[in-house]
Amino acid sequence: MGNNRPDKEILLKHLLGPTGNLRAPTILKGKTLLVGFNEGVYGDIFK
Repeated sequence: MGNNRPDKEILLKHLLGPTGNLRAPTILKGKTLLVGFNEGVYGDIFK
């Protein structure tokens, strides 16, 4: 997202489902927020 960061309200709208739970697996590693699962990306992040 770089310099075009969404505000907290917009981010939560996209991350949370109707029950208030996260829609997908979510990991914060340093300044990187991973949402969803992609084996290749996880392999790169967790070397």
